[in-house]
Amino acid sequence: MPTARRPRLILTALASCGVLMAVTQTIVIPLLPRLPALTGGTPTDVSWLLTVTLLTGAVFTPLLGRAGDMYGKRRVLLLALGSMTIGSVLCAVSSSLTVLIVGRGLQGTALAVVPLGVSMLRDELPRERVVAAIAMMSATLGIGAAFGIPLATLVVEHADWHTLFWLCVVLGVVALTAVVLVVPESPIRTNGRFDLVGALGLSAFLGCLLVPVSKGSAWGWGSPTTLGFLAAAVLILPLWTVHQLRARTPMVDLRVSARPAVLFTNLAALLVGFSFYANTLATAQLVQEPVSTGYGLGASIVVSGLCLLPSGFAMMLLSPVSARVSAARGPRFTLLVATGVMATGYAVRLFTSESLIAIVIGATVVAAGTAMAYSALPALIMHAVPVTETAAANGLNTLMRSIGQAMCSAVVATVLASLVTVHGPTLSAYLTVFVVAGASALVALGLTLLIPAPRPAQVEDRVLVGAAA
Repeated sequence: MPTARRPRLILTALASCGVLMAVTQTIVIPLLPRLPALTGGTPTDVSWLLTVTLLTGAVFTPLLGRAGDMYGKRRVLLLALGSMTIGSVLCAVSSSLTVLIVGRGLQGTALAVVPLGVSMLRDELPRERVVAAIAMMSATLGIGAAFGIPLATLVVEHADWHTLFWLCVVLGVVALTAVVLVVPESPIRTNGRFDLVGALGLSAFLGCLLVPVSKGSAWGWGSPTTLGFLAAAVLILPLWTVHQLRARTPMVDLRVSARPAVLFTNLAALLVGFSFYANTLATAQLVQEPVSTGYGLGASIVVSGLCLLPSGFAMMLLSPVSARVSAARGPRFTLLVATGVMATGYAVRLFTSESLIAIVIGATVVAAGTAMAYSALPALIMHAVPVTETAAANGLNTLMRSIGQAMCSAVVATVLASLVTVHGPTLSAYLTVFVVAGASALVALGLTLLIPAPRPAQVEDRVLVGAAA
């Protein structure tokens, strides 16, 4: 195979895996109102189809990232894709809520695909191509979500809902085949033993944190169940931290994670994830509100999904642009611009929430900022961590985005349920969501200012990449 084509094929194979993962994360969102009737479950039980995917993704992303650094990234990537494909088969062949929850849990493990892919691109591609490649790979999280929901709405309206999961099965097999044929195994490995105790502790902490965050609006934020889970998370965290600081090969290197360049990047990732997800959730619901609310457009579920298509195209087109900006000015500058654009998009949405075209424009502006942010975050992480910890470090960064999305889902559900009339949520409820999401983007901008400037060696690398671009 010609040398010039090999990097493109590797990027194409890995990026397609990232898009597929994001699609599987979001395809059930349009289905949720219909699933109680389709499965015989209650709305609360059906909501686990979103919660379990979030939970398994959050738990397995740092674990599989660490395993990839130690045992081979390609091997672990195939494991994650295989798990996602098996989960899709389970969802495709059954209408049992229990089977669907198990299948969705297996699908969630594929969230590790993106950090594994980013680290593989760093290992395999020529240095001058890495920045552009990781920009595209990281942006697949948003691209897949933006295209996944419109695709799901079309299938829900015109075909049996199991078709969604059969489509995931076919794409999963294609992705597995592409990785086997095109992507080589990385020779870079981390020495030491896998920290099983640390993995179990991290899993327990994330479970106790994310389950009440996701279900708090349904259970009640002051309920004994919610408070019990949160109390357990508070108790587990310091014990896990002590173990990580004492372990020879910890699951998460907290000393590296505490460096300002890593710490502030991860905190910014959490807020970017929050701000991005608010755009997706609010847009899909806002345009469907009935005209009787006084502001609603009464759009169909298909139209609500199609409103997100321009966001997907914007993210796809801006990923290479973001890479060029990072090559010329550094990923820190790109993240500053990105968070500023996201905040601007929400400012637009505050005054244009009663016009379909204006809603689409505002959502697209937010998506444009998200594309730039998602491309800059892994580049900032890779500048700050050893090459042997790339997958684990990017896995933690992806985890922070997922936690931000979980928090956003809880906040949006609580706000829309609190500010209501007989016709549904008030316009002020949506405006409150936009204010909170825009403020999150501004706080992320402030955190980005705290990220240290690159060292001279990193500046030299950036100049070389910029010259190549």
